[in-house]
Amino acid sequence: QVPLVESGGGLVQPGGSLRLSCAASGSIFSINVMRWYRQAPGKEREWVASITGGGSTNYADSVKGRFTISRDSAKNTAYLQMNSLKPEDTTVYYCNAVGRGSPYVPYHDYWGQGTQVTVSS
Repeated sequence: QVPLVESGGGLVQPGGSLRLSCAASGSIFSINVMRWYRQAPGKEREWVASITGGGSTNYADSVKGRFTISRDSAKNTAYLQMNSLKPEDTTVYYCNAVGRGSPYVPYHDYWGQGTQVTVSS
């Protein structure tokens, strides 16, 4: 069972918007922090945004003011609203969650398989 499943990627014109979703499977008992990363071919994975269980958010400078991260803790789902998209935002976006499968094991990282975002006219 894939622990995290991203959706919402696609092709959009510059200046457009997309909303990514990240749904955690039932195999994850509880989640602390949820994050979005992105990685272009041949480049290191880049952190984009984070949201804690209490709702505190942080953003990379490159997306601040354009992207908004949110979560529905009851559904174990995170979202990334991306506005004013630029061609340089084109890449694969990955969801990350710090969680655990039961209250008796330590927290660790879970990853999704990624969703492609392409910004092009």
